[in-house]
Amino acid sequence: MSAFNYEKDADGIVTVTMDMNGPVNAMNDEYRTAMSDTVDQLEREEGLTGVVFASAKKTFFAGGDLKELLNVEKGDQGAFMDMLQATKSVLRRLEKLPVPVAAAINGAALGGGFEICLCCNYRVAWDNRSVQLGLPEVGLGLLPGGGGIVRMVNLLGLEKALPYLLEGKKLAPAKSLTEGMIHATVDTVEELVPKAKAWIMASKGSEEAAVQPWDRDGHRIPGGGASSPKLVQLIMGAPAMLCQQTRGLLPAPEKILDCAVEAARLAFDTALEIESRGLTYLVVTPQAKNMISTFFFGMNRVNGGASRPQGIDKYTTKKVGVLGAGMMGQGIAYVSAMAGIEVVLKDISRESADKGKAYSENLLAKRVSRGRMTEDQKGQVLDLIKPTAEDSDLQGCDLIIEAVFENIELKHQITRATEGHLAENGVWGSNTSTLPITQLAQASARPENFIGVHFFSPVDKMPLVEIIMGAKTSDETLARAFDYARQIKKTPIVVNDSLGFFTSRTFGTYLDEGVRLLSEGTHPVQIDNMGKSVGMPVGPLAVYDEVSLELTRKVQETWSEMGVLDKWGDGSVTRGVINTMVVESGRGGRHHGGGFYEYAEDGSKAIWPPLFDLYYQADYQISERDIKDRLLFRQVIESLKCLETNVLRSVDDGNIGSIMGIGAPVWTGGFLQFVNTYGVQDFVDRCGELAQKYGERFQAPQIALDHAGSGKGFSG
Repeated sequence: MSAFNYEKDADGIVTVTMDMNGPVNAMNDEYRTAMSDTVDQLEREEGLTGVVFASAKKTFFAGGDLKELLNVEKGDQGAFMDMLQATKSVLRRLEKLPVPVAAAINGAALGGGFEICLCCNYRVAWDNRSVQLGLPEVGLGLLPGGGGIVRMVNLLGLEKALPYLLEGKKLAPAKSLTEGMIHATVDTVEELVPKAKAWIMASKGSEEAAVQPWDRDGHRIPGGGASSPKLVQLIMGAPAMLCQQTRGLLPAPEKILDCAVEAARLAFDTALEIESRGLTYLVVTPQAKNMISTFFFGMNRVNGGASRPQGIDKYTTKKVGVLGAGMMGQGIAYVSAMAGIEVVLKDISRESADKGKAYSENLLAKRVSRGRMTEDQKGQVLDLIKPTAEDSDLQGCDLIIEAVFENIELKHQITRATEGHLAENGVWGSNTSTLPITQLAQASARPENFIGVHFFSPVDKMPLVEIIMGAKTSDETLARAFDYARQIKKTPIVVNDSLGFFTSRTFGTYLDEGVRLLSEGTHPVQIDNMGKSVGMPVGPLAVYDEVSLELTRKVQETWSEMGVLDKWGDGSVTRGVINTMVVESGRGGRHHGGGFYEYAEDGSKAIWPPLFDLYYQADYQISERDIKDRLLFRQVIESLKCLETNVLRSVDDGNIGSIMGIGAPVWTGGFLQFVNTYGVQDFVDRCGELAQKYGERFQAPQIALDHAGSGKGFSG
């Protein structure tokens, strides 16, 4: 049993140290053989006093083998169900051993790893920030299928267990202890196994110590079973509340809720089988395929540096200058200081710079009030931010990020005036959302050190940074920008230069299609409802108000001056609506007094009544399917065009960027991954239908035709 090291001490305690091939312990064929052989031996062991499960890896146990799960197809469901039941049967035998079993948790125990822990009578964890416990399967379109749902409900009760199952929360050891998910913590990793053995020895002679709570006579689920009057209202209302959150687009939360209620209703072993059926159903859904492909494999490749030039030493940014203390600049200053970087926050006046720093002070005060930071720590972060109106304070910055208004001449002026204060070989980053980096770099004395660093608002919450390569940007500059993004705990995608790059360009098609639907006569409420029903966070008209119609008008003016106004097709429809709304009607968006919507003081909003007179046609006929597909397919088609023209440098960057930067529906796994499970040929065919009815903007790009012909999907 090379995967599991088996060692019995003089007290009759067997320590099983999991040390599988590869970097982590995972539930695969090697695990199933090792665990089965181990339980066989434990059941035969004479003079057995107790068992301790430990790990030789930094991670206690990583959970299910996602490559294995990704490969399960509909025709494999019977074999998968049999395998799952056999795996759970071994764990059931483990927890029914006549001696106490303890888990010594030295690292993360998530998913299947925590399910193994739940099979143990005693769970002790190292109280360290590297240790996380929980069942996060819902985030990958799956459910905890190794007994996690059934055991959590029986351990904590239905009401208390549901948030951990439905939200996939990961807990630190201290919180897990408070919640009753583990029994003890230790200060050092060396104490784990001795602590577990000490508990076993102290439990010697106690039959109850070796019996799980749910296997004891008279066991009652905390808070009552499903028929308890206290829970009836919860069970009746939960599906509607869940559907409101998921919009019916994510099957995993619904299946988890179903299995959890059954766990509170049925006998323990019957509930385990229901849980297995649930995972067997989910593992072949397109939502699970999409989410596993992107949120696990794609995310790991992106954060692991797949887009970072190789052979260049990692760089640590020590001093960053931020030009512009407005909404974006103040956020960049905050996340940089939180990462321990010295920040010079410059604006045209000291007063404006001070206001920018106050943003960080407010955010830090909230962290202190919530117990997430001490006053001393708050002061240390604030001390790193220096507000100023003087260019000279930028001297020695190894990175300067310009975050001023989207005007190419203004950006050129600032570059010429302050670039000289950079440290030797320092990097200049422009936080632009649309303007080509190559053109912006024309004002730079060192265009090879010039790069786009596009943050998203609000910077402190949005996890993505879009890094844009100019025509002359060097690989070393890219590596430094990439390292800075990881240093401030952001996920960086790397794209090549283009007007609007990837995220703004693709997101713009969502706004454009919403406006086109409006101009055709579609009811504005229906447009926004269909946007949300497909999985976008906000409808296109509502989000246009937030983005600002006035800002779009100004950007269009800039693009017109640059001669690129209709670079991707005829935008005259949107320009016409923008002109009517902004110029003729004074409706510039939410922050300009209102746009498509009008906003009340109590925070409510409603469609601006004249909009119906301007555009709505009661006799206009269009199916809900067409509205939803138009809003989704426009963005998918634009993503494919970006990949085809090398604006997107990888499929992973496109998927991660669309989810984290644009708000692509989670169930799609990103706009490129969506095509894979929709079916490339089916996607091409549907594009043809839409193009015939609504225009050539829906024609499938050549790259989609090529992939349909070869039968290959879009992979990382």
